[in-house]
Amino acid sequence: MQDVADAMRLDTELSADSAAYIEELYENYLTSPDLVGEDWRQYFDQFPKGDQPHSNVREQFLLLARNSGRAQPMAQGSVSTEHERRQIAVLQLIAGYRNRGHQKAKLDPLGIAPREVVPDLDLASHGLSKSDFDTVFNAGNLAIGKTEATLGEMVADMEAIYCSSIGAEYMHIVDTAEKRWIQQRLEGARGKFGFSAEQKKHVLERLTAAEGLEKYLGNKYVGAKRFGVEGGESFIPMVNELIQRAGAVGCKEVVIGMPHRGRLNLLVNIMGKNPADLFSEFEGKMANTSGSGDVKYHQGFSSNVMTPGGEVHLALAFNPSHLEIVGPVVEGSVRARQVRRKDIGGDDVLPLIVHGDAAFAGQGVNMETFQMSQTRGYTVGGTVHIIVNNQVGFTTSDPRDARSTEYCTDIAKMIQAPIFHVNGDDPEAVIFITQLAHDFRHTFRKDVVIDLFCYRRRGHNEADEPAATQPLMYQKIAKQPTTRTLYADQLINEGILDRAAADALVESYRADLEAGNHVANALVREPNTKMFVDWKPYLGHEYTDVWDTTISIDRLKELGTVMNTLPEGFKLQRQVQKVIDDRFQMQTGEMPLNWGAAETLAYASILDEGYLVRITGEDVGRGTFSHRHAKLHNQADGSVYIPLCHIKENQPRVAVYDSLLSEEAVLAFEYGYATTLPKSLIIWEAQFGDFVNCAQVVIDQFIASGETKWERVCGLTMLLPHGFEGQGPEHSSARLERFLQLCAEDNMQVMTPTTPAQIFHALRRQAIRPIRKPMIVMSPKSLLRHKLATSTLDELANGTFQTVIDEIDEINKADVTRLVICGGKVYYDILEKRRELGLNHIAIVRIEQLYPYPKDAINALLESYPNLTDVVWAQEEPKNQGAWLFVAPRLYEEILPTGRTLKIHYAGREASAAPACGSPYLHAKQQAGLVLDALDVQSEETGDNQ
Repeated sequence: MQDVADAMRLDTELSADSAAYIEELYENYLTSPDLVGEDWRQYFDQFPKGDQPHSNVREQFLLLARNSGRAQPMAQGSVSTEHERRQIAVLQLIAGYRNRGHQKAKLDPLGIAPREVVPDLDLASHGLSKSDFDTVFNAGNLAIGKTEATLGEMVADMEAIYCSSIGAEYMHIVDTAEKRWIQQRLEGARGKFGFSAEQKKHVLERLTAAEGLEKYLGNKYVGAKRFGVEGGESFIPMVNELIQRAGAVGCKEVVIGMPHRGRLNLLVNIMGKNPADLFSEFEGKMANTSGSGDVKYHQGFSSNVMTPGGEVHLALAFNPSHLEIVGPVVEGSVRARQVRRKDIGGDDVLPLIVHGDAAFAGQGVNMETFQMSQTRGYTVGGTVHIIVNNQVGFTTSDPRDARSTEYCTDIAKMIQAPIFHVNGDDPEAVIFITQLAHDFRHTFRKDVVIDLFCYRRRGHNEADEPAATQPLMYQKIAKQPTTRTLYADQLINEGILDRAAADALVESYRADLEAGNHVANALVREPNTKMFVDWKPYLGHEYTDVWDTTISIDRLKELGTVMNTLPEGFKLQRQVQKVIDDRFQMQTGEMPLNWGAAETLAYASILDEGYLVRITGEDVGRGTFSHRHAKLHNQADGSVYIPLCHIKENQPRVAVYDSLLSEEAVLAFEYGYATTLPKSLIIWEAQFGDFVNCAQVVIDQFIASGETKWERVCGLTMLLPHGFEGQGPEHSSARLERFLQLCAEDNMQVMTPTTPAQIFHALRRQAIRPIRKPMIVMSPKSLLRHKLATSTLDELANGTFQTVIDEIDEINKADVTRLVICGGKVYYDILEKRRELGLNHIAIVRIEQLYPYPKDAINALLESYPNLTDVVWAQEEPKNQGAWLFVAPRLYEEILPTGRTLKIHYAGREASAAPACGSPYLHAKQQAGLVLDALDVQSEETGDNQ
């Protein structure tokens, strides 16, 4: 045989655009070598057989396609006949349809969205013409049921598959198995979905329900906002099909997050909310609530529906207006439900997130949520995303202003999710693609996106006049028959039902609405309550600061021993080994405990008592400041050992995950997790407390107000490193003032603990006490290793959390004339200076819990100092920040009614636009000044109080 390279040196007119075509040939070769020509077969035979990285092969194809001329390192393939040249062109055309057919698809129900000409789909671009239509060619791996077909047959099939009502984007996926699976499903159907008459009538019935509710509400509550689904009615049969198909393969729960549009319709027609209850809400009658409540199109709901595989529990997440933020909350809730069910692969719980087109493209939290989708700490086995694509962003924006990408869905390509665009006025295509999307997620455990191209018949809300800003679009919409009308006409023409039967569906649905009957056709009236999370033990309790968090000191020592016993041969890094050696002595009572020792022992004790523990954040395994070392790394082989996982046999789950570099999505995820698993301690730790402001929407919309708006309790704990140590304005403040400003109605706890024993008991109290309130901890940095910030094992075993800590030195209270009240790290600075100067007329009191404000404890302390003349609030933060503006009014309210003539002072930094200065020298000067000011001592530099 002549040299292979010589045999391959023939002119093939290949270009840099041909790599995809060559790869297609290679995939045909892998399926059956006889599908490709002899010359290509010889070329592909050069590649090693068996498993190899596909990227390496692709790189060779890119080189081949880009090289030109006869004397190249990678010789080009030969074409010996004109028919072979046209055969190659046919395979290129197939690749063109797979890659770019979606750009020709008839996606817009209105027919007004601009579509560009796609050269890759033009016969002439490949050297073909209609004169070739009757010529038989090898079909390659085009899955149309035969290996050979005329070009005319193949083009007709590919037009039906890729350029009709479905536009499929999947060729960006690297995984060959995923691509082949999608090809088989799409191409095997050839645009013919094969639904039975009964299935079609069911789709019409659901479209009738979707349209019927909107018309009824529009007539009965004229002008009221409802954010209806009119123009996108196919959304209702789509979700119904997804739930039924998921249930058929064993899914037990579907958790849904969605915005306003279509929400009321889904509540009534899918989830089974009684229409009478919805009508009452339109009439301003709120259900009994102990909080503020929320508007009807923010409310959550849960119910059970029957599917071919049994009951499925549906949970619609409560959702504020803030765009897209519900997505990661849903993912967190799903993960928690999967943990509860021991659902490793994601079979039992399915997340469904519904988006608006402009929000999906514009809101950055979607990128964060996609990025976490396959990470170890956050994966849920894939999510089904549905975009209700109005083609108008929010109220007025044109797509040209709403994004820079061709489609609103392009963000999903970052994780190689398949994207299926579908025309909402073709309900059968919608159902087919829903089935395909569900099955892809179920098979590959990855996200999938459905882009439901529709329109918005009434504008952003029913009080909005859309023609003011979209005149041409709304002229077209005014003439557009509804989806239900179009589909009813189709079924009548097909002889599946007559006009009278179609009209009877409308009348029957309206009659049910007027009678106040449930209209969700699969609703289970007496649901299996075992499918629900039981929150009863955590509801109805009055808030209390006091709870027994003691634990046997012997058991603490046992836990300390277990925690510090490593596998044989496990080699730690030198500094970490020192930490573990010291920690063993601390946790067995041989030396005082520092913060890390007490904190990790708290987790061990909580696990020991049957509570799940989950800790996430950007550096939580080690701790940003190297204090935690909950995850230990073997220096010999890189393996990881988590002592908390080995407390005892059959212990609760413990998860310690270093998160992706995200605050907003990760915090929202943990909120969703914490609202789903009550018997747990769920912790999110910021790398620096300052960075929590990237997640402010989660704090405002969920953590601070969720219980009041939705009666949704949550025990999430946030650890926010906070302290002024000269590291500048972005590494000092967790913005304590913002949390305090949000505090009301006992909605959350805000802490400034100063000792290891305090964090130990705060964490234990958070888990063990049957009250679920968010706990915000201004956690320390320098105090992690401060020589005075230590506790004894006895304080852990027999102590309790103290909301206020009185003076600890032996000072006669009758001699005290000045009382300094403070919280956090500044306490130790003031204490050391007071001791240095021997100022025994000054006492220092720490407030360890700022909210709920410990009014009674503070009043009792003030009464215990009979000769006070001055009370000082001292803080590190500037005057307009920190706790001063929160504490000052309360001090005045407590002191003035007593009739005591006490002066109240502020000691701290002056008001500032930034949290801290950037100069270490200036920082130290300010810090020394505020300490002296708190103690009423003149500065040696100026002779004045700072």
